[in-house]
Amino acid sequence: MGHLGGFTTKWYVQLFQNEAIMSALYYTISIAVIASIISTIMGTFAAIGINKMRPRNKAIMLNVNNLPILNTEIVTGIAIMSLFTFVQMDFGYFTMLISHIMFCIPYVILSVLPKLRQMPENIENAALDLGATPFYALRKVIIPQIKPGIVSGFLMAFTMSIDDFIISFFNSGNGVSNLSIEIYSMARRGIKPEINALSTLMFTAVIILLILSNKKQSIAEGGR
Repeated sequence: MGHLGGFTTKWYVQLFQNEAIMSALYYTISIAVIASIISTIMGTFAAIGINKMRPRNKAIMLNVNNLPILNTEIVTGIAIMSLFTFVQMDFGYFTMLISHIMFCIPYVILSVLPKLRQMPENIENAALDLGATPFYALRKVIIPQIKPGIVSGFLMAFTMSIDDFIISFFNSGNGVSNLSIEIYSMARRGIKPEINALSTLMFTAVIILLILSNKKQSIAEGGR
């Protein structure tokens, strides 16, 4: 897209001086973190409840849960926007956050449910027979068993939130935009090199996290 005349760090300096990009990055990260945490908590409890339902009710709830995933994003985005319009909410940070929570929860449920099915059938009853309260059994028995599914659901929700454009586009307000909306608006005027610098930093951060995660897993497997 441009002529490569050499290497420079000028665009990294200008990146941190660009208030529009920094503001979009703040909204992107803050919404992704908050939405991931809330959707993980709600999705985990919803998955536990669905897992305890009768087969017919479970099938109905799973079909309802799959609707936002099977629908195209534009349908989900307009549906959520219509809901906010119906209840007369002012569009802004809060509406974008709620919309991200709403479309992240189904992915968390689908990540946690397989781990619940892998649990021994009577492990919860055994804990209750040994004197544990339902909350203690949930905290000390069930949650540790399904922890990998919870972590996977959180990472999936975080990834979906950062990557989302269409749902955010329909449910953001004036002065509130994430990186995908900011890049989309820039694309019509021409992508600035600051975005390339930001992409490089984000890519480097992901690579470092993957290396650290794999190293930690290797150390844990070596210890076992």
